[in-house]
Amino acid sequence: MEITVDNIKCGGCAGSISKKLTHIFNTEKIDVDIEQGIVSIDLDDSQKEALAKALLDLGYPETNSIQGFSSAKAKAKSFVSCAIGKMDK
Repeated sequence: MEITVDNIKCGGCAGSISKKLTHIFNTEKIDVDIEQGIVSIDLDDSQKEALAKALLDLGYPETNSIQGFSSAKAKAKSFVSCAIGKMDK
C-alpha cells in the first residue's frame, strides 16, 4: 500500500516513520520516498485508515486530507518526529 503525506523533509523524518510503523504494524517492509512524500508499506488495504491515523499522530497528515489542510499542528509534530529520527541514527 502507498500513501502520500505532507511534511517529510529528511532522513530523520523517514527514520521516525519507519520505526513507528514497524512497531505498530509489525512489518519491516516499509519504504519512505522523501522527495515525493510517499510511504510504501506491506499492508492490506483494509488498514489504510489505521495507517493514515498513525502517520497523522506522527505529524505527517495524508496529502489533501482535512488534517493536511490545517497542518500547523502536524508540522510541529513532524519537526519533533524528525529531530528524534536524527538522534536515533
